[in-house]
Amino acid sequence: MSRSGVRRVTWRALRARRRALAGLGGWSLVESLPALLAGYLVARAVDEGFLAGRPLNGLAWLGVLAVAVLVGAAATGRTYRSLGAVVEPFRDEVAAQVVRGALGDATRAGGRPDSAAVTRLTHQMEIVRDTFAGLLMVTRGFLFSAGAALLGLLALAPVVAALAAVPLVAGLGVFLAALPAMVTHQRAYVRAGEQLGQSAATALAGHRDVLACGAQTRVTAEVARWVSAQAATERMLARMAAIRSLSLGIGGWLPLLVLMVAAPWLVERGLTAGAVLGALIYVSTGLQPALHTLVQGLGGGGLRYVVTLENILRTYPVSDDQRPPAPADRTPHGRPPTAPGGRSPTVEVRGLTFAYGPRARPVLRNFSLTLADQDHLAVVGPSGAGKSTLAALMAGLVAPQAGTVHLAGAPVTAVDPVGLARMRVLVPQEAYVFTGSLADNLRYLRPDADEHTLDVALDALGARPLAARLGGLSAPVTPALLSAGERQLIAAVRAWLAPAPLVLLDEATCHLDPALEATVEAAFARRPGSLVVIAHRISSALRADRVLVLDGDEPLLGTHEQLMARSATYRMLVGCWDDPVVPSRATSARPG
Repeated sequence: MSRSGVRRVTWRALRARRRALAGLGGWSLVESLPALLAGYLVARAVDEGFLAGRPLNGLAWLGVLAVAVLVGAAATGRTYRSLGAVVEPFRDEVAAQVVRGALGDATRAGGRPDSAAVTRLTHQMEIVRDTFAGLLMVTRGFLFSAGAALLGLLALAPVVAALAAVPLVAGLGVFLAALPAMVTHQRAYVRAGEQLGQSAATALAGHRDVLACGAQTRVTAEVARWVSAQAATERMLARMAAIRSLSLGIGGWLPLLVLMVAAPWLVERGLTAGAVLGALIYVSTGLQPALHTLVQGLGGGGLRYVVTLENILRTYPVSDDQRPPAPADRTPHGRPPTAPGGRSPTVEVRGLTFAYGPRARPVLRNFSLTLADQDHLAVVGPSGAGKSTLAALMAGLVAPQAGTVHLAGAPVTAVDPVGLARMRVLVPQEAYVFTGSLADNLRYLRPDADEHTLDVALDALGARPLAARLGGLSAPVTPALLSAGERQLIAAVRAWLAPAPLVLLDEATCHLDPALEATVEAAFARRPGSLVVIAHRISSALRADRVLVLDGDEPLLGTHEQLMARSATYRMLVGCWDDPVVPSRATSARPG
């Protein structure tokens, strides 16, 4: 995300809150009354009061100035209220984008939660909020304070306004010309710090391996390189600070010097002593502080704002269209989405390889499988053989090291979470049930389901007695008061109602009694689409059309009878240890 992205996001935030900005500008105008009137009223107090021998008149003019100061002070409180109406919604918008991005990263294929990154970005969001507010304050302060001072100088004498404005514009020009370089060096400083922290943390975490490999010199040199890089960027930032001081000297102090040097000439041209004093007040209390605040604000908080927001937008880009995604198309149950040509979606696994570490033995190696519509597959094998891993790979929750998984012809790694939710539903062993009504829990994956549809689902999966015990569809559900089996049954009904053409049951019925488990699996088998059951009972394999055996060697795919003939692992699971009299051939799950 470039600086143009930061400008676009900032400008969009300001444009969306024009009313709040107008309120901020209005109260800032009232707040600037002392800056507008100070020099003029002091000049009148001196010329028409104290120098004229009428001290009461002078005090009266100063009294008017005191009233202006009180009015400005009252307006200051209102400016901060208006500032909050601009800043807080902007912070909320970017924070919401960060949360959406973090959830998207955690739920995409191969993604995983990164709480450290979210914590870091939360801290950065507070920096953005504070610096954004500071930028608004210093910018509007400069515009109103400097503008009021220049108008006051113009009211005193146009020539005085010209003498003060020329060095002010020159100093501001020097600062603005150096600002892009300041942003570049600030960005380099932040990134060097991040790299140094990452390099040092890696070295400290692996210090034993570093010593064992004798890599102390190389690792130390790597950390030292980033230390030197950060030091170099700090020195460059110090040079940039010198440029800020130069711009302040030209724009803030030079107008005072010019006015003092030109004072005799101005008096000869008819400018009164009070007017000269008023001009000096305008410069010293109006122009100079306004420029100083602007330069320090933009040179400090402004740089942090740009670089920090760049980092956030680079991690979680904010799209131009912030509208929420359109709801997924819902098809009536029993009519799942179809692939082009009217064919039902299929699951295609090609050359899949997955291991839980670079040196770990692969759980799956060069594995291939195809499931067509109405296929009912049971996956069996000993604990740790990779059954749940295969389910997660097929669901797109884990990315393989090699190979592809296609659902309805689309690779799962290229489909966003919303799209994946329409294509498959995975029910794990630990069923999720939330506090709410039973109907709300059942409609979680199909919000448009009416009560008749819910009733059909309850009857199909044998959940009618549970619904009656709870008090009906509108009855409240408290997860802690449900047994593990009851939670599994509610999750099963919810998955059966989902429009997704692929259902993955990962030991999702292990807490049900065998009869109810058979009812649930039979209901899913009749449901249009494909069914994959990670079996914990051999009865699930007997009900399936095909069985996939994972035992750490070459996976075998076949019917119950075929696998009884070919797979010792399967025979062990079934509980039959005798070799069959007539062998039959099982299908090997290899690339076709």
